[in-house]
Order: sequence, then structure tokens, then C-alpha cells
Amino acid sequence: MQNASAKAPSASPETAAAGLSARLRREIAGEVLDSAFDRGRYATDASFYQVVPLVVVVPRSFADVEATLAVARAEGVPITARGGGTSQAGQTVNGGIVLDFSKYLNRLVSLDLAGARTVVEPGIVLDELNRRLRPHGLWFPVDISTASRATLGGMAANNSAGSRSLRYGLMRDNTLTIEALMADGTRRRFAETPRAEVAPGDVPLGPLLALAEQEAGEIAARFPRVIRRVGGYNLDAFTPDRNALRLQDILVGSEGTLAISERIEIALSPVLREKVLGVCHFPSFREAMAAAQHIVALDPVAVELVDRNMIALGRAIPLFRPVVDSFVRGDPDALLLVEFAEPEAGENLRRLAALGELMANLGLRWDDPGKRAGGVVEAVDPAHQARIWDVRTQGLNIMMSMKGDAKPVSFVEDCAVDLEHLADFTDRLTAVFHRHGTDGTWYAHASVGLLHVRPVLNLRSDLGAKQLRAIAEEAFEIVAEYKGSHSGEHGDGIVRSEFHERMFGARLTRAFEAVKDLFDPAGILNPGRIVRAPRMDDRSLFRYPPGYAQTPLATVFDWSGWPGGLHDAVEMCNNNGACRKLKGGAMCPSYRATLNERDLTRGRANTLRLALTGQLGEGALTSDAMAETMRLCVSCKACRRECPMSVDMAKMKVEVLAARAKSRGLSLRDRLFAHLPRYAPWAARVPWLANLRDRLPGGAWASEKLLGIAAARPLPRWHRAWRAPAGAADPDLLLFADTFNRHFEPGILDAALAALRGAGLKVGHAAPASGRPLCCGRTYLAAGMVDQANAEMTRTINALRPALEAGTPVVGLEPACVLSFRDEAPRLVPGWSEALGARVMLLEEYLEAALAEERIALPLGPLPDRVLLHGHCHQKALGVLGATERLLARIPETQISSIESTCCGMAGAFGYQVETREVSMKIGELDLLPAVRAARGPTLIVADGTSCRQQIRDGTGRRALHAAEVLAMSLKAADSRAHDREDEGAASR
Repeated sequence: MQNASAKAPSASPETAAAGLSARLRREIAGEVLDSAFDRGRYATDASFYQVVPLVVVVPRSFADVEATLAVARAEGVPITARGGGTSQAGQTVNGGIVLDFSKYLNRLVSLDLAGARTVVEPGIVLDELNRRLRPHGLWFPVDISTASRATLGGMAANNSAGSRSLRYGLMRDNTLTIEALMADGTRRRFAETPRAEVAPGDVPLGPLLALAEQEAGEIAARFPRVIRRVGGYNLDAFTPDRNALRLQDILVGSEGTLAISERIEIALSPVLREKVLGVCHFPSFREAMAAAQHIVALDPVAVELVDRNMIALGRAIPLFRPVVDSFVRGDPDALLLVEFAEPEAGENLRRLAALGELMANLGLRWDDPGKRAGGVVEAVDPAHQARIWDVRTQGLNIMMSMKGDAKPVSFVEDCAVDLEHLADFTDRLTAVFHRHGTDGTWYAHASVGLLHVRPVLNLRSDLGAKQLRAIAEEAFEIVAEYKGSHSGEHGDGIVRSEFHERMFGARLTRAFEAVKDLFDPAGILNPGRIVRAPRMDDRSLFRYPPGYAQTPLATVFDWSGWPGGLHDAVEMCNNNGACRKLKGGAMCPSYRATLNERDLTRGRANTLRLALTGQLGEGALTSDAMAETMRLCVSCKACRRECPMSVDMAKMKVEVLAARAKSRGLSLRDRLFAHLPRYAPWAARVPWLANLRDRLPGGAWASEKLLGIAAARPLPRWHRAWRAPAGAADPDLLLFADTFNRHFEPGILDAALAALRGAGLKVGHAAPASGRPLCCGRTYLAAGMVDQANAEMTRTINALRPALEAGTPVVGLEPACVLSFRDEAPRLVPGWSEALGARVMLLEEYLEAALAEERIALPLGPLPDRVLLHGHCHQKALGVLGATERLLARIPETQISSIESTCCGMAGAFGYQVETREVSMKIGELDLLPAVRAARGPTLIVADGTSCRQQIRDGTGRRALHAAEVLAMSLKAADSRAHDREDEGAASR
């Protein structure tokens, strides 16, 4: 791995890291991470750079930050403050010490409702802050697209903006005070201050004012006069015409190069309650750009661009396809999303109508013979608007979903020009791309003349690096010609700092250097960012440096969907950190429980990438450190669906487990869990014996000491194996009895059979020609025993294939088993396809589809209890939970609601392992278990997953039902009601 810093110690990185770590551990209470694996995980952000730190510190208190800074000063080591690590310009990677504020320093310190302001610690995530403000009718309106993981400290460091900056401005406009730690260890409060109160000898503020006065003429001449200007330092806030000085402005946008923020006070705004959205369709990109200046005259809150590439890529991602299809009409070349958010609903509708008329005046209206195809798709429903905005805010990740070596690269994407120049600017920039043999993807803030454009380049090659440099130089020349800003939102970092002299001139660039020296004379605060930067095309700082090579690896799964196989699939992670979200969806449950970068899809993907390219040393893939990296991955598959890059960590974990099993073997516990399908038929014959572990005094204790199975967790209770009744001769479907329900909860199979027969269906049974019952092989996959998994899965597939090929579907109950036939099996078993796998269906999938197509009738009766549904992770990941929700909603007079939850936390054997049980319970306590405990009145708890039901039982004492059991109850209720009516009729006669 490459290492770089402004003042690198003379010793080797490993020696320097060891000595530095030892001293830090003596002097702070926080976490000190110095392994090659940990340092590698912090070597990248969302840019294309990679710089390995000497050590990572996760401070528990600000006293730890002070102590760490003191050590850095004493050792002459650089120090870089970091929040979510989502920076796109390389400003959160550096040599020396990286400080991660996001785990502990994330409190809302105080809230002034009357004054609409709050004080926060720098590590608090924007979405988390807004969740806490929403009950008070307030929000922080700098609504950046990475709000689910970006921290307020990082936003202040970047001078972030968002989709609605036309109305609310930038971070600079909404920051009231910053309490900061200076490079020399002193504390200062930066707030609005009368100019007369700043003494000339007050270093650094007095000399700062003198510098701004000296350069006032140059500032007036050279600072871009556009809304989106975040480059350099904010010297314009201190010129002689400013009597009320906003001292905090010098820190906002300074990227941690001048001080380290301790507390940040920000201004809040009332929540936008009334909103409408108009999606303007244009047949050409230029027309969209030319229209922006006219649309802004209608005073919208936001005008956001979505281009043809983003539409196509969004449609290619399962999570976004239905949403994109809901608001895109025909085949537009570009869209502008125009939002109005006035307090009065009628005014918003009037402006939406005016938008339609404006488009018509521009010659665009569907179904008008005199005009061209185009116009406005109106979104008035708040839920629909939210779904559309979600696609837009995921724009970066959607664009990065391109497969292959060439990717859209962020380096000229923050250029901002006046709206009157926008169409010409985009045309000229596109011509630059074409001259250099590439094209760009466009999205973002048309309302303020800032468009995120990313040329598609292969930065693994010398040619790609040369294209990068050439395009940057030409693009920034054009920006300067239009008197725009080359850095309009995401900061300077490595990628743009080098070009300040071209934008601001030599005098102001030297003035920026003087500012840095006033605040940080020793140059230890995030050096090389904003001033004295390295070359942006220095390949030794790239994520793919010279000599970067993928180590050959025989893989378990078929990764041919990616040009470079598993390596390319891992490299799809662009580090943007969507997996760091703390609420909504299911990804990433272990991170939500621990807040460790290691326990995150991004952290695991980075570690895998470094291991697969030899940057973590020989044997890294099968090492204990890699096992620790994967240990808390619960294989929920949420990343498969919710990561816009579809980084499928569950399958990648199997690759690691398989390699480790082959190299190091398996423990007795691993083999015991894995071989469950083999011994289950025998254990079920003597369930009293199989259940002794939890009945004999000391049995649970012994299992923990000998096998590592947590004593505090009771094991599932064995039952006599379910015996399938005689199947129909000419069945409509085959019922697949999985290992778990067959041997632990056979009553669920009875309920499923009752539901299917209640629908008038003829049921056969999936069974082998001879021998023990069929199984999906999942327990073997979970242990990395891939050959056995393949054999088990192949045996079952061979038994099912004749029926499936004849058009007879197979219906099962356990999501982890059933859905493996459409997820893992097509990439593991030769000759098996996703099309055949899709015919192996969950009970609810099959019944709901048959009911929707009116092939069956299901006489359901009302239930007295409310139904509270928890979806299995794999149901969510493969997009089939909706079938369960819709089917249960057919039960008359019964309230059905779903728990918004991540993984239950049990995840097969995960919850039973002594070393992971605690995290298992923490994951359950995030959403699921509190929701179950909070259920009031008569409520049926429903969970299809065997593991989910066990977790609910262990965590709340409540028994959860399978959906099949609820359907059987509803059928019985209908039957009882019918009998009652018959009795009433007989009595009346």
C-alpha cells in the first residue's frame, strides 16, 4: 500500500506506527487502530485516492482529541479529522494520524427551539440529527445527498450544500459558531464578532484581518461571484467592508487544515410540509440546460438534473427500476426535477401549473400536435415525491454502478457557472471529453449552475491518468473564462487544490498559504489539502497505483457478470458509504450495532480489495485478521439490494470462509452446525435426547466451554420429524419441507398444507428418489464447506428439476432455503438458472400471484388480533416481502402492519456463537425487539424466518408465527363463520 504525508517520519511506516500507537494507548482512553487491516480501511474515501495512515484513533471524548493532537505535535506527525469518510476530493485521507469522530463524538449537545438553533458534536450524522429535530417541526436544510452517513463536522469542513441551496444556501450560511481546538492546543470560539473587538495582535485573527485588507482588491477581482464557491479559504468574509465579522467562516470549508472542531452551532429551519414536484422532460440535454434560467424565475426550492445515463443505470438497478419507471415518460435525454415548497398548498399547485405552461412556451408538451415530445410529469403525492428524490440523491452511486475498469471519475464535477452560461459551458465541456476519447455522466444542481459531471476513465492505466490531467486543465480554463468556480460543493482536497493558482491567481494562492501558516505553523493539520498540494495525477496516491495487480484466485461462485470476476465485483465499492446509514432499509446491521468501520460493507470490501491485490501481505485472505473482518457479517444480503453498487458481501464472505476452511480446516462447532441436514433425521427420532442440552443442569455451560455455543441462548427444540401425507397424483405444486421446519416446527408445514388445500390446490411433495429428505445446503455454505453445499444443492435440484421443467412450481416456507435456489444456486450449480430458481417460490409468493391472476380463491376470515409482520432479510433482499404483505392484507377486518427493521440478529448460527451472541442481541434491539415489546393489545407477531422467530422468543418471550399459520387461522375463522351462518339459517327455518 502507498503511504504519503507532508511530514512522514524517517522510520518505516510499521516501526513508526508501533511507536506512535504505544504512546497513544498510554495517553488516551479511545481506540487506537494500527494493524495493516485497520489502516487500510481508512486509507480511502469516496475519491479515487489511497493514502495509508500510520495509525487511526477513535476518540471517546474530546479530551482524547486534545491528547492525540499533543502527541502529533510532539512527534511531528500529521493529523486528519474524519467523519463519514465520504469525501470525494481526497481530503479525508492522509499520512500520520486519522481521527474518526463518527463513533463516539456524535451527540446533540443542546437544542434551542425558540431560537431555532442547535449545538452538535462533529460526528453526528445529518439524517440522525434531522430525525431528532422532526418532532419539533425543524430540520437542518443543507440537504446533501449523503445525508444518511455524512457528519456535520465533515459538512462544515467541506462547506457542503444540497439540492435546496437555492433557498437555504451553503453550510457557511447556516453555521453560527464553531468551538475549535487550535493546532497549538488552545481552544477558541469562532462566532459573529464586531470588527473592533479583534485586536491586531490577536494571532491568528488580527493578522488574518490584515491579510484580508491587504488583498481586498484581489479578492474583489478574483473570487468567483457564484452561489457555489467553496474553494480556497473564505478570505472574502474578512475584507474591510465587513464590520460584523463571521469568524466561523474561516473554518467552514477549511477541510480540517486550520483547526479541529469540537462543537458546531447551526441554524435550523421549519420543516417543509407542503411540497410538489414537477419532472420536466427534455428531448436534448442542451435544452434542459438552457431552460434552467427560466425555471428558476418561478422561485422553486430546487431544480435538479437527471441525465440519460442516470435514467438507464437507474433502470438497471432492481431497487430503483420501478421508481424510475413511475416518473420517466418516453425516452427523454434529460430531466429537471423542479420542487415548489411554499407554505400554502394551493400556491404550490399554481406554480406547478405555471411550470407546465413554461415548458409549453419552450415548445414542449406531449399530445400537442404543434409541439415536440416533452413536458411535466407531476408528483403531488408525498410518498411518490420521496421515492423520486431518493433516486436523485443516489445519483452518484447509480452512476458508479458501471461495471468494468472504466468508471465515472470525480475531478471536474464541482464546476459552477452562472445560469446564463450553463448550456454553452456543458456543450464545451462535452467537446473536451470527446476530444480525449470519452464521455461524461451528468446530474445535480441546475438551479445554481453546478452540475456533477464525471468523465468515464480507466485510472488503472497510464492513459487514464493522462486523460485525467488533460481534461482537468482544459475544463478549469473554461470555468475561469466564465468567471465560475472550479470547486463548488465537494471541496478541494487533493484533486482540486493544485489548481487554485489558475482560479484565484498567484497572490491569493500565496495568501491562502499565509492563512494556513497563521493557524498551523507546524503544518500538522491535514497537510497538502487546499495549499501546497501534491499533483492531482500523482499515481502513487491513486487507489490503483502503478503495479496494482489482482492476485489470481479460484472462486466458489461464478462471478462472470463482472469483467474481472470477483476482483471487479469487490472493486465496485466506491466508498461512498451508503451502507453507513443508521435507519431505513436493512443495511448494514452489524455496523448499526457497533459503529465500527471494520463491521461495514465498505470496510469489508476495502479489506478484501487490499487482500486480493497483495497489499496486506501473503496469506491475508485466510488470516485471522480477515476472519475478524468478516466475523460480524450476518449474511443478510441487504447490500445485494440496497447498495447501489450491489456489492454482495454475503457471497464474498462465503469466498473467504471457503478459502479459510480449505487452508485451516473447521472447528467442531462449525462442523456440528454445518452437518445439521445429515444428522437431523436421526436426532428427530429421539427428540428427548437431542433436547438434553437445555434440560440437564450444566449442559448449556458445557456446550459453551467445549463448543463455543452460548449458554445464555436456548437451542431450538427438536420434534418428531414431519411426515408428509400422501401427495396428489397430478399436483398443482410440490411442497418443499425444509430441514428446519421439518424437524423443529412441523406444525408450520401442517398450516401451509391447510392453506394450500384451502385454496383448492392439489399438493404433491418434493422428495428424493431415496434416502434422507431434501435440503438446500445453506448450513454448509455458512461454514464455507462449499463442496458439501454444492452436493446438497445439486441433489435437491435433481429431484426438483423434472417438475419445474414440466411447469409445476415448488413452494417452500423458509426464506433462507427457498431463495437460495434463485440467488446462490445459479452461481454455484452448473446448469441451474435464475429462471428455474424463480419457480421455487415462497408460499406467500405463490398464493398472492395465483390470487392476483384469479387462478384460485382463498376464503379468509377476520382475525380478532392485529398482525405485526417482520420480514426476513432475504425476503427484503430479493424483493419478495411485498407478496407476504399483500397476501396478509387480504385478511378481512384485520389490521396488518410491517416493522421497519434491519436483520433480526439471529442469522442462523450467528446468534448461538458465544463470541457473537452479544452483537446478535444488539442488532435485535435496534428495531425488531423493541417493536415487538411495544405491541399493545391482541397482536400476532409474524416472521417467516426460523431464526427470526427464535430471536423474538429469546428477546421478548413472545411466540412468533409463520405467515402460513396466520393463513390457516384465517381460513379456520372463515369456516367457523360459515358454520355459524348455517346454524343461524337452520334456526330461522
